[in-house]
Amino acid sequence: MKTDFYQAFEEKYRGSPELIQTRLRVYFPFIEQLIKLSPNAKAIDLGCGRGEWLGLLTEWGIDAQGVDIDEGMLDLARKKGFKVQNQNALTFLNALPDASQLIVSGFHIAEHIPFSDLQQLVQEALRVLQPGGLLILETPNPENIMVGTSTFYLDPTHKNPLPPLLLSFLPEYYDFEKVKILRLQEPSFAIEQCDDITLLDVLSKVSLDYAVVAQKLGKEVFMNATQAAFEAKYGQELKKLANLYDQKIDAKIQIAVNRIYLSHSWRITQPLRWIVAQVKTLLGY
Repeated sequence: MKTDFYQAFEEKYRGSPELIQTRLRVYFPFIEQLIKLSPNAKAIDLGCGRGEWLGLLTEWGIDAQGVDIDEGMLDLARKKGFKVQNQNALTFLNALPDASQLIVSGFHIAEHIPFSDLQQLVQEALRVLQPGGLLILETPNPENIMVGTSTFYLDPTHKNPLPPLLLSFLPEYYDFEKVKILRLQEPSFAIEQCDDITLLDVLSKVSLDYAVVAQKLGKEVFMNATQAAFEAKYGQELKKLANLYDQKIDAKIQIAVNRIYLSHSWRITQPLRWIVAQVKTLLGY
């Protein structure tokens, strides 16, 4: 695919670098205390694109570098002064020393590569992470019906949607100590407080993206440093939103029934309904 085409596509459908950086700040609670415990910490971002995450890591005092195979995206990152190179993610990971990185990340890369490569990526990430280090993988959320059936396929380089339970199972299986699913990019208003949840809300207002954050086993102080972030709740789940929709519908039906029972016409027709019931009883209906 031509670089200029994909660059234009990213600008229109992924969002501006400023918007993406705002969204990526959700990961800071996982990292904040680890930075204090890890002087001279290093990080690698796989599929770094324009370098939004590299910018935040640099801002937070981490020695970050990125790899990507889109030269146009890399040019944008280089212009911002980031350390990047054109290389395959797995090839680059394979060459890194053991326990050399505090963070290995990949934002919207998992859905672009074969599942077997994704398995290798998770295994290599475990090797290159220092004890207590973090793996972060973010991808579109197919639990959102509109994403899973439509918008995921807007990007012609996407392969298959990855359900959260599948992607989270990978670091569990390959011996990461802690694994967390973060559902992300849901509407900013509190859906529970809405009086009128529609079917369209159920189809489209589940979190648009999700991430799996996994921590390699390390010293107790490192594991404790991320505990609050791992215990926090994130995002909007399909099951919860569907249940809220059902509750709202049931409540509306009950209100309508109550209005009928309290109506003038219901009261004045009560004798007629009694007569009809008696006739049905006599006739054996």
